[in-house]
Amino acid sequence: MSSHPGPTPGRTGTAREVFAAFLRLGLTSFGGPVAHLGYFRDAFVVRRRWLGEAAYADLVALCQFLPGPASSQVGMAIGLRRAGVRGLLAAWAGFTLPSAALLVGFAYGVLAAGPTTGTGWLAGLEAAAVAVVAQAVLGMARTLAPDLRRAALAALAAAATLLAPAAGVPLALAQVGVIVLAGAAGLARLRGHDDAAPADAFPVPVGRRAAVVCLTAFAAPLVALPLLAAATGDGAVRLADLFYRAGSLVFGGGHVVLPLLQAETVPTGLVPHDQFLAGYGAAQAVPGPLFTLAAYLGAVTTSGPSGVTGAAVALAAIFLPSALLVVGALPFWERLRRAPGARRAMAGVNAGVVGLLAAALYDPVLTHGVLGAREPLLALGVALAAFVALARRAAPPWAVVLAAGLLGWWVL
Repeated sequence: MSSHPGPTPGRTGTAREVFAAFLRLGLTSFGGPVAHLGYFRDAFVVRRRWLGEAAYADLVALCQFLPGPASSQVGMAIGLRRAGVRGLLAAWAGFTLPSAALLVGFAYGVLAAGPTTGTGWLAGLEAAAVAVVAQAVLGMARTLAPDLRRAALAALAAAATLLAPAAGVPLALAQVGVIVLAGAAGLARLRGHDDAAPADAFPVPVGRRAAVVCLTAFAAPLVALPLLAAATGDGAVRLADLFYRAGSLVFGGGHVVLPLLQAETVPTGLVPHDQFLAGYGAAQAVPGPLFTLAAYLGAVTTSGPSGVTGAAVALAAIFLPSALLVVGALPFWERLRRAPGARRAMAGVNAGVVGLLAAALYDPVLTHGVLGAREPLLALGVALAAFVALARRAAPPWAVVLAAGLLGWWVL
């Protein structure tokens, strides 16, 4: 059973409230998309109680199916539920704009400071991410894989995810495959599990007609932008087309979009190779979603708009598909998750999500944050200290993360 109270029923909020909550996360959420899900769970399930554990887990599972940055989509959905479309925009802005602004600043002048990877403070932040993800995995496992069948399903999902790259299966494809197979296993083998409708509903202030409009609006630019770019030769349209396709067609989150952006920008001469590598390193060092690398690339592009204009075009284009998909999917998802067969499938999917998070805890979180550190034992000590502080709630997560960065700067 969960150790914290359930969600506060019937509560809605304001866009300002949503923005303030996500701005704090946007300034302190280091560690990549998997760590972000841990921060979100602590902030909105445990502390603020804006939604329950089951609704949050179902939301994470849904966003694993959608292309784009899963953690940003989860945040958009929480903002949409809390304060409507304004809440969605507020959640996106609060979580995204801090890292985008840092990367645009990096594009204008921080290159002279040299590479940021390998510094002690960054090693401390990566170690803190290990603690955040570990706590999220344990917390979700207690709720979503509490019995032998679901625990075994989670273990199989983790093993399949870790072994897929060695078998030549792309990680993003493996993750989607694991989710689909876990859902099928839940439908077939988990009769009696979660057949009842979930108590913690996740209604959204969007009707089905508006959802269909958003899904149509998502598909239209995939056809229109390439044609318009070819017909006009306009640099801004070309930039929007490139980043809209990246945000629409990438499964697996930020770590998967980075090589795609490299293939789209460096060979074409849009961004010099050394500048792309510098931006890649900076994107690992700032809080918030990795998709904000788009702002850096838009700012340093060699053709078409660059600077702040290029950054704005690229940033809006890469995140717009996610917003349209979230608004388009949620009205149908809320009804689907209440059907008995869908509940069994979702129970399997949720166990699979625990397995995916457990696999990500090992690689890339643990392999980079501890095993890949210059001083692995010291990094492990920082991670354990952060884990104990988070488990005992000795300090809010953002303070633990910043303290880990300072500790890493001192000892790593």
